[in-house]
Amino acid sequence: MGNPRVSIVIPFYNDPYVTEAIESALAQTYDNIEIIVVDDGSTKHAEKLRPYEGRIHYAGKVNGGTASALNAGFRLASGKYVAWLSSDDRFYPDKIRRQVEAMEEQEALISHTGFDIIDGRGKMTELDLIPPGYEKGAFYRALQTSNPINGCTVMMSKALYRITGPFHEGLKYTHDLDYWYRVLLTGIPFLLIPEPLSAYRRHEEMGTVRHRDAIAVEVKSTFAQYEKRWRAYITQLGFGPPRKAKTPTAVDRTRANQKRKSARG
Repeated sequence: MGNPRVSIVIPFYNDPYVTEAIESALAQTYDNIEIIVVDDGSTKHAEKLRPYEGRIHYAGKVNGGTASALNAGFRLASGKYVAWLSSDDRFYPDKIRRQVEAMEEQEALISHTGFDIIDGRGKMTELDLIPPGYEKGAFYRALQTSNPINGCTVMMSKALYRITGPFHEGLKYTHDLDYWYRVLLTGIPFLLIPEPLSAYRRHEEMGTVRHRDAIAVEVKSTFAQYEKRWRAYITQLGFGPPRKAKTPTAVDRTRANQKRKSARG
């Protein structure tokens, strides 16, 4: 295995936890990294970035949402691989190294991992959340009604981003789910590393809590948009719902009776 560069992209908007995210990126045991912090028009907490001058790449922009910040960071990324780190989450020290090793060995274009959940104070609240695997199509079926891929666990090749295109900036909350569908529907699988390599923070100020109702509407719309294509795709893979047994009609029953009579002579 070589030592390919990895770009860690951190979208940032008014987040007091951003220093914890940056520190976790700087603490990686894998050394060939660059850290790109995209300030999405923050009006507070931007001063927290000043101590990291020279160790991170700072990119400021007008506010446009997480998808636009991700796209800005991905476009600037110089690495073979790009990892997304939310500004309120943390990478564990071996996160990048483990994913690079696995992706290089498997020649994977995109991967995701398990994670733990922490609260606003950094206390562990849930451990070892591992997404469904690919046995019997569990992962593919999960995507019919949920999003089993945590964005802050994902690493993808920059080449895949060029092929798939940017995150959908018109989707404020489901740009990640939309992107996973687009990747998978081209036939590119996600490599799963079934161990927790990130800490996902769940707190009262996070967008998924504050905008719960709006998120529910957009989630429903995104699932509806991909429903038919996704059902056809997983059926093609052999993971669709089992076919229902045909209910015999009166004609079928008559033919069956005639066959039994003929057999008895």
